[in-house]
Amino acid sequence: MAVVIHPTAIVSPHAELEDGVEVGPYSIIGDNVQIGEGTKIGPHVSIEGWTKIGKRCRILQGAVIGTPAQDVHYKGERSFVEIGDDNLIREYVTIHRATGEESKTYIGNNNFLMAYSHVAHNCWIGNRVVIANMGTLAGHVRVEDRAIIGGLSAVHQYVRIGKYAMIGGCSKVVKDIIPFSIADGHPASLWGLNIVGLRRANFPLSTRNILKRAYKILFRSGLNIAQALEKIENELEGSEEIEYLCNFIRTSKRGISKERLK
Repeated sequence: MAVVIHPTAIVSPHAELEDGVEVGPYSIIGDNVQIGEGTKIGPHVSIEGWTKIGKRCRILQGAVIGTPAQDVHYKGERSFVEIGDDNLIREYVTIHRATGEESKTYIGNNNFLMAYSHVAHNCWIGNRVVIANMGTLAGHVRVEDRAIIGGLSAVHQYVRIGKYAMIGGCSKVVKDIIPFSIADGHPASLWGLNIVGLRRANFPLSTRNILKRAYKILFRSGLNIAQALEKIENELEGSEEIEYLCNFIRTSKRGISKERLK
């Protein structure tokens, strides 16, 4: 498969484009950029810096990837963007390089970044994540597998979003969102478990029921977080999901979002 570059595109001789890559009209591919097999880049896309993009990605009009961090601590050091395979990056998405020598902003596989969404420096995004239109991640945010972030939502720096969590549109997220939950609001608070998402992901009923019990212990038992975690681990049947949930909460640095007041 030949590499196809539109006559109006500018591609650095130092960039590495694998078989089947297409570069659309007026796009600019800078030095030290690597683009994997079969990736298609639309018109007016700019990819700079030390950026590595995997196979079969689609990057649409006006996206800007690999530009320097919007961070007062960034001093021009070499840093990276690394993007995996099969990602869909829509119009005018922006993805910035990391702050810190040899640090990177990372995006995994099979993610969907909708138009105008923003991934700031040092973010880490797992696999099969959806960020809806104008969803904004500040620096050092971590978004784990299959999380969904609603349109016009803003996530504070250093916040973590757990697996299978869903954040409603226009939310202000200032604390960690626990896995398997739904959050919404300004600031965001929890509205329960993401039951529909868990069903769609084929979690068995037994697992969903255990997670429901864990959620009730965490937020409706009157116990503090440390007591609730101890009760969950002592009373609920051990599972990979419960272990992950408890570890996520114990390692939280910003604290976790609590359940909304009713």
